[in-house]
Amino acid sequence: MISINDKTLKDLEFNTILETIEAFCITELGKNKANAISPFKEKDSLMNSLLQTSEYVSSYFNNNAIPNHGFETITNDLKLLAIEGSLLDISSFRKFISISETSNTLIQFLKKFDDYYPKLNERASSVEYTKTIIQKIETVLDKYGEIKDNASPDLVAIRAKINVVRGKINQSFGMALSQYNSLGYLDDIRETIVENRRVLAVLAMYRRKVKGSILGNSKTGSIAYIEPEATLRYSRELNNLEFEEREEIARILRKLTSEIRPFSELLNQYQEILSDIDLIAAKARYAKNINAILPNITEEKRLFFKDAYHPILYLTNKEKKQQTFPQTIELKNESRIIVISGPNAGGKTISLKTIGLLQLMLQSGILIPVHERSETFLFDRILTDIGDNQSIENHLSTYSYRLKNMNYFLKKCNSKTLFLIDEFGTGSDPELGGALAEVFLEEFYHREAFGIITTHYANLKILANELPFASNANMLFDEKSLEPMYKLILGQAGSSFTFEVAQKNGIPFGLINRAKKKIEGGKVRFDKTIATLQKERSKLEKTSLTLKEEEIKAREESRKMETINAKIQEKLERYQELYDENQRLIYIGQKIDNISESYFNNKDKKALIGEFLKMVEIENSKRKKINQKEKKEKEIIQKQVVEEVKVKVEEIRKTKKEKKIKARIEEENKPKVILKVGDRVRMKDGKSIGTIDKIEKNKALVNYGIFTSKISIDELEFVQAV
Repeated sequence: MISINDKTLKDLEFNTILETIEAFCITELGKNKANAISPFKEKDSLMNSLLQTSEYVSSYFNNNAIPNHGFETITNDLKLLAIEGSLLDISSFRKFISISETSNTLIQFLKKFDDYYPKLNERASSVEYTKTIIQKIETVLDKYGEIKDNASPDLVAIRAKINVVRGKINQSFGMALSQYNSLGYLDDIRETIVENRRVLAVLAMYRRKVKGSILGNSKTGSIAYIEPEATLRYSRELNNLEFEEREEIARILRKLTSEIRPFSELLNQYQEILSDIDLIAAKARYAKNINAILPNITEEKRLFFKDAYHPILYLTNKEKKQQTFPQTIELKNESRIIVISGPNAGGKTISLKTIGLLQLMLQSGILIPVHERSETFLFDRILTDIGDNQSIENHLSTYSYRLKNMNYFLKKCNSKTLFLIDEFGTGSDPELGGALAEVFLEEFYHREAFGIITTHYANLKILANELPFASNANMLFDEKSLEPMYKLILGQAGSSFTFEVAQKNGIPFGLINRAKKKIEGGKVRFDKTIATLQKERSKLEKTSLTLKEEEIKAREESRKMETINAKIQEKLERYQELYDENQRLIYIGQKIDNISESYFNNKDKKALIGEFLKMVEIENSKRKKINQKEKKEKEIIQKQVVEEVKVKVEEIRKTKKEKKIKARIEEENKPKVILKVGDRVRMKDGKSIGTIDKIEKNKALVNYGIFTSKISIDELEFVQAV
């Protein structure tokens, strides 16, 4: 049974994760469910949740995108539906149609793509697929969500009468309009609408001459709005019919409400599955944002997070376009407690929180940003003591509060517990507090609990080194600048660099030496040794990085050399082919020369033709017969080569043009040098350099050694001063 208390959730800022997921939800119920996420108590439920989210993430990378799952909340509509004899309005039935259609589409889709989404389909298949609700509502409502004329026989009759009466109203109103307009009683606007009824716009002076009911006046009082007497009688009849229509619609809706009432539970299930999918989709979108995956969850007691990112820090830095440093950490039976030491601001607390938060997220059904080779098991409890350790409400000091917390740890700690303690042992006298912290650590160790603590206490570092199944760790620091490198290194304690950091921050060297004398020599030597080891580790880390970079460069050079070698080999083969072809042509030339000489001597044409034909046949027998297919392939290759050459030429032209434009802009932006006698110059479009002998007005006499030339100063560019 998994149990994680509220303090752990608060210490690890779990609520920030939930707020981010909530923002990705598109429905109110989805948002409520996101806010209510908490660690699962049962492993089966947890695995279902994780696998569902993982399946949804996969939908972003395949061609089978999961359909829309948005809906309007129907909770209040369902409460009213549950009351016997109640009547729902048209908007409720519109929502029921929408949620039914959305659910049915989703159920069908997941059934069809069960191979891709088995866990999501398992959830969807628990809800019935039916079109009965939609069909029942659509007998009453049209596609626009309005009551159909044929929803009942009585409604058909009432609406037919309404249409007849409206026709009579329009006819009678039209006659009155023509009559009074011809008499000149009406204003220019002639008519308007008042209280949803057509009225005549009668000039005030003639209002007594127009028979009918006055429904109002204009703001100035110059116009009276009168419904004609003939129209008034039909309007009363229309009001009665509209009342009957409303009564009939209410009866139809009450009947429809009764017919839909048996489907209350199914509609509630629709709402539940769609809000569940909304939450899963929100967790999937969040996972995509932080590059999260589902690591392997094992039965073996081992936590191995490779390249783990703190999700809150990752998103914050991503927004600021800053780098986030991942951490790799491992806890197992042979090394179940890690003591992280080193200076403040080096990333100890972030490393601690990263491991705790990722484990908490995973146990709450949220994917985590780690390498795919990562794995972990499920802890029954995650206990934390991080952050401000003062209880203002209970008037407890830091140390009292920490002791109270340690007492809770001692009660709950077992072999399936992960404990995380920041600045272990602080809040009291360093000697006494350190001794008590040492005892607590021994107790956690003997109970076979898994844990990570951060501390500056030397005795805890020594204890971690002595206990067989515990180990030290430190955050790497640059040995020269003492700047943090944000990299966790297992197996070695870290120095606090107390005196080094003080010296870096400008504290006088004399004061630092006096401080060193006030503490035991053994402690100074111990810290100094650790600091030296850390510096060596830092150097090794840098050397390792340099070697990796060199290795990458060497590989690139090797690839380049292989490419060059292949090109040279290809050229050699071509030269060989060319040489062979030339040799063949030389041989043919010599043969023709011999035949010509023979003919010159004996003038025997028959022998000449015979020899020539013989030579041609020999050459033809050597030729390779190219079939039609090879010919086509050759033509295609030639076309491709031509196209590639064209593209390359175009690229070269474009590059040259860009360089030319860039050079011209640079030349234009270059500050103009005032030329003087003795300066070495050259023409802007030339290469020869000469010396200015004389300047007259806007022209300079340039000496090129062999000859002199008079050139406009604007055409010269400066090369070198006198």
